[in-house]
Amino acid sequence: MKKVAIVGAGAAGYFAAIQLCEQFPDIEVRLYEKSTPLAKVKVSGGGRCNVTHACFDPKDLIAYYPRGGRELLGPFHHFQPGDMMEWLDKRGVALKIEDDGRVFPESNQSQSIIDCFEQSLPEGVLIKQGVKDLKPLDNQRWQVIFQNDECDEVDAVLMTTGSSEQMWRLLERLEVPIVPRVPSLFTFNIALPSLHDLAGLSIPVRCRIVQFPEETEGPMLVTHWGLSGPAVLKMSALAARFLAERDYRFTVEIHSLPLLSHDAIEELLHQARRNAGRKQIRNYVPFQFPLRWWQFLLHTEGWSDKNWGDIKKEEIQFCLHQLTRLSFQAEGKTTFKEEFVTAGGVDLKAVHFKTMESKTHPGLFFAGEILNIDGVTGGFNFQSCWTTGYLAARGIGGRM
Repeated sequence: MKKVAIVGAGAAGYFAAIQLCEQFPDIEVRLYEKSTPLAKVKVSGGGRCNVTHACFDPKDLIAYYPRGGRELLGPFHHFQPGDMMEWLDKRGVALKIEDDGRVFPESNQSQSIIDCFEQSLPEGVLIKQGVKDLKPLDNQRWQVIFQNDECDEVDAVLMTTGSSEQMWRLLERLEVPIVPRVPSLFTFNIALPSLHDLAGLSIPVRCRIVQFPEETEGPMLVTHWGLSGPAVLKMSALAARFLAERDYRFTVEIHSLPLLSHDAIEELLHQARRNAGRKQIRNYVPFQFPLRWWQFLLHTEGWSDKNWGDIKKEEIQFCLHQLTRLSFQAEGKTTFKEEFVTAGGVDLKAVHFKTMESKTHPGLFFAGEILNIDGVTGGFNFQSCWTTGYLAARGIGGRM
């Protein structure tokens, strides 16, 4: 009987093990994990598990991957979010699509996904054991060396160990090309107490980083240490390497009215001066966002206690600037909850994306975050795990 070792029981490894057992029952599968299986699944989405995203066109889907999108186009034609949703539905996991497209179990509990996976994996496949080393053998088989110095000989190895530095060093010793990792999906640290006083406030914005070409839109959340929320997290992913090169010291600009043109915003300010002349500037907001945010935008100016009818043209221009180009100096980052994502990993040029097999090491396969693939927040990182895990299982089964 052919034998496969899967190293790492995270999202990609666990799903690949299930697929191998279901599709190729004549292959002996062993899934090795030294710590807690499915740990990221447990904490994803604040414990609800953002299992995927309701984006069903592969051409649209790849736009959510700052790294790996081009390579995932073909794989998404074989296994995409709709396929994962159908797979879970057939196993009794009811799902719901939220307004922003994120997909969660109806239970709002990640345990629903974990229970499904555990019930789908045959007994005896998951083994509590760490892997210390791999050695290719002359017959295109592999020797797996465990933490206790015992070893086993297998016909294929699937590496799904995420961002483990130890495993990346192991692969480098095997001369597998590795792209150095940097963090992705993080919040921006801004040392401004008056901003911290707004912690918990959320508004839709357009976000840009000075000297970086791309922008993001979506909700922005003010925290006790700076800025977070989908617009900021997406920007952190897009600019991951740009920000790492600058040691996370950069200028971020916020546009508080992304749906309005510059001229439309200016006209609304002039309308407020004409129509609300007797009202205090600080207490009358001519836009649909929280009063606290409006007062924060004006907090540096002593004239904010004036009435709208007394405002000068240069003060209108200041309001316009604060609304459309409010700038903050960021110094540092904070990991987004427990959902640590990295840009970096196995160089995608070294992998066959039809099978997820190494181009230089026959019988060695990769899936999940160990690859230089990362998506923005919203279920996209899990979907790349499901897809690459599925293809790796098919690739291994085909090779056998």
